[in-house]
Parts: sequence; structure tokens; C-alpha cells
Amino acid sequence: MRIILLGPTASGKTELSLQVAEELGIPIISVDSRQCYKHLDIGTAKPSEKELQRVEHYNISNLELDEPDSVQAFSERAEAWEKEILNSSDHSFFVGGSTLHLQSLIRPIEDIPSANEENITEIESQIDKEGIEPVYNKLNSVDPEYVKTMDGMNRQRIIRALDVWMQTGKPFSSFHSNQKFELPDDTLVFGLQRDRQSLYDRINQRVDNMIEEGLVAETQKVLDMGYSKDLQPLNAVGYREMIAVLEGKMELDKAIEKIKTQTRRYAKRQLTWFRRWDFIEWLPADEKKPEELKEILLSRLAAKQ
Repeated sequence: MRIILLGPTASGKTELSLQVAEELGIPIISVDSRQCYKHLDIGTAKPSEKELQRVEHYNISNLELDEPDSVQAFSERAEAWEKEILNSSDHSFFVGGSTLHLQSLIRPIEDIPSANEENITEIESQIDKEGIEPVYNKLNSVDPEYVKTMDGMNRQRIIRALDVWMQTGKPFSSFHSNQKFELPDDTLVFGLQRDRQSLYDRINQRVDNMIEEGLVAETQKVLDMGYSKDLQPLNAVGYREMIAVLEGKMELDKAIEKIKTQTRRYAKRQLTWFRRWDFIEWLPADEKKPEELKEILLSRLAAKQ
């Protein structure tokens, strides 16, 4: 059985997933578009070393920062990992909140055209001359649905989506979600549900914790290693604001508030996406402790078998 635990950022997926994985004796495959990169630990809220010792994880720190990634690449990795896990286990367990990555687990990605180098060169040249905002606005005009899934102005994702649109005349999002789909019989999907204010309070506290844990220093360390600030992973919420602080373009307190605001907006987009999926069984995370939620999840799993 394939088990998927999803939820917006900061909803509490980590502790519940650890308890479920320990109970079932299986590893966790992270469904996160940023935790797969090395060196980005604090800003991506990766499991701690202690947590990684409790349960084996896949898709954590397996890519270099300058290594390209995509939903398709994740899907291929996930398929290989799941096959390996199911050789010795009855279940596979996916945990995360990246919407298109999650969707790739439920519904196969349709055939998408390969990159057109002429289009890529044209778009990159425009970005170099005019900055990324005009190109982002162009994508928003032709594919607002895809823009809603993005974590800010992600250069690589913008280029890829515009390239596909230029080749086909169809929005990139149409290759992922243009048809209603049903949950496969061998899959259970659980979501963590919280009151909006509760979720926002958790997001604000998480950002404060990241600053205390050394997000500024982590960002500086990555830049000192020689990585370009323009790399896709560093364009994520948290890191781009810290880069602005380090460059003297933003005060730290304003950067912290901006991270909180952008993260809350991202969580809202995640929830909007998840509401389309009527097959999610929502778990009341405000009302019950992780131990109680674990028992609910496991009882549903037992009933399904």
C-alpha cells in the first residue's frame, strides 16, 4: 500500500510521519522540492540529524545546488526508491507538501515536450536584459494556474513553463491537472488540517526558529562555497531574503516579516490546491496529538488491507 501524508508548510508533518514510519518499520520518501538539495538545511526545514537517525529518509540532500531538478526527475527517483522499498516492505510512505510532486504520485505526468534550446536561450536572454519580473508576468498571463503552485519567481520553473507554452500553445499546468482523476486503489492519502490562525502562528514561529538556528549564517556559508545567488534553490522564500540582507539591500527585521508573509501565502496556495482533491482524509491536527493521529492513520490503513 502506498501511503501519502501531505499538508501545508509547518502543519506538523514531520513528527507524525516519524511516528508512523517507526510503527510500520519503513523509510520516508520526502515530497519536497527543496529538501533534496545539499547545504540547505535550516531554510528548508529538513529533518534534524536526530530525526534522520530515527527513520531512514529518501530525497533528502541527494542533489548538488547547481544540479537541475524537475517534477519528472523526482517522479523517476520516487519510482525507483519505492520499488526498492517494496522489495522488503508491504508499504511505501511519502511525506511532503510540494503540490505537483504529490500529484505525480497519484496521476502519471502526461507527455511533455523536451526543452527547446532556442526558446530557452530567448527567455534567458530576456531575463538577463530585463530581469525576471517581466518574464514572470508573462507566465502569469498565459498560465496563472501554474504560477499559483510556484514558490516565488523560480527562474528554472518559469523558463520551463514558458518553453512548453511556446512549443504547444497550451499552459504548462494543463499537462498536470486538466482532467479529474481518481485515487488508485493501492493508495491512501492523509492530510493535516489546522485552523488557519493556528497554521499562521506555527509558520511565524518556524521562521523565528530558523533565524535563531542560523539561517543568515547558513546562507552566507553557501555563498562562500562559490554558489551563485541566482541558482534555482536559492531563489526560495527564506534564502532570497537572507541574500538581500547579506547584500545590504534589506534590514533583517523586514526580511523576517517578508519571509513570514510569503510563507503564509504559500501555505494558502497549497491549501487551495489540496481542496481540489476530495480523496484526502483530513486529520484534525489542532485537536489531537501526533500519537492519536498516528493511531487514526494506522486504523484506516488496517481497514484498507
